[in-house]
Amino acid sequence: MPKWCDMNRDEVAAAARSGAVAVLPLGAIEQHGAHLPTGTDVLLAVAAADAAVARTGDVVLPALAYGCSLGHTAHWPGTLSLSVATLTAIVTDIGRWVVTSGFRKLVVINSHATNGPSAQSALLTLRHENPSLRTCFASLYDISPEARAGYFSDADDPHANVAETSMVLHLDPELVMLDRAVDEEDRTFSRVLTYPMPDVTRSGVVGQPTAATVDSGTALFAAVVDGVTRLLEQVRAETEPMSDPAAKLPSGDQHSPTKGPS
Repeated sequence: MPKWCDMNRDEVAAAARSGAVAVLPLGAIEQHGAHLPTGTDVLLAVAAADAAVARTGDVVLPALAYGCSLGHTAHWPGTLSLSVATLTAIVTDIGRWVVTSGFRKLVVINSHATNGPSAQSALLTLRHENPSLRTCFASLYDISPEARAGYFSDADDPHANVAETSMVLHLDPELVMLDRAVDEEDRTFSRVLTYPMPDVTRSGVVGQPTAATVDSGTALFAAVVDGVTRLLEQVRAETEPMSDPAAKLPSGDQHSPTKGPS
């Protein structure tokens, strides 16, 4: 599997010339209850990116382990959070150097929800600075309908839940202390405001990790990897919108689905 850190400069350049996609796994270091490691998010992001790139031949960048985990506060030990601005700056700087090495497609594979605003702001800046760079932000928990169903099977706003616990059991069971797992309901259901974690959970868990199994983790992780693989294949194959002959028709003679403001 192509890893940026294992390649020499000529191999990196050759990969860029070949049209390979640069893939940045983005995780977080934060408390995951008493039963999961603080590095759960980066473990999942790296494992999924590595497995997908082993199929597609793209290039995995060194993972960004630290994320934006401000919602966990200092209530529990273990969390190491970047600020919103710092995470934005780091992803932006990494992207600038990816462009310098000749890559024209960058995908961020994320495993922590509140990384989104920072990372997507960085990608917006990179697109503005480098009009030829194509970027994509994707999260493991909604990479496919199957992955989403698994991630949110026991909570609408899960954390250290059955999905994460099962996948870590699959990837590295020695990191899981299932006898310490506790279940807590999702108290954010039907609410529209946002809350820090200590306001919604006593244990630092949201969901039902006591129901976790290796088999369910294996199946869910496979669905996640399949989703990441399909995304990278699409990214690699995608051509410029205006290179499509249909895009050159008069505006009244064509139609495309609405994707939202850009």
